Amino acid sequence: MTELRYLDFDYSEDTEGHGTFDAMASTVPARTHEVLAEIAQVLAWADATFPDARGALDDGAAWDFDLQQTREAPELDTVTFSLSGTPDFCAALRADFGLD
Repeated sequence: MTELRYLDFDYSEDTEGHGTFDAMASTVPARTHEVLAEIAQVLAWADATFPDARGALDDGAAWDFDLQQTREAPELDTVTFSLSGTPDFCAALRADFGLD
């Protein structure tokens, strides 16, 4: 199981069974690269576990993501990350990252 230090996900599900894991992290700019490294780790897992399956879920893809980064003030960066997927994708993500 991979431990995440910055990303603490909230989970929601739509009426079609697609799940979304949302996380937000606010850090000083000197630590933002650590948050982005965790996100890169999760995305590398998704691509390795469900290769060539990223895209619009409504078009049959297994997973997709959205990433936003803003500077709230000179001393604070906020990163928001949403990762959506099929039930199989969500179950695998939970298992591999301990997201119960």
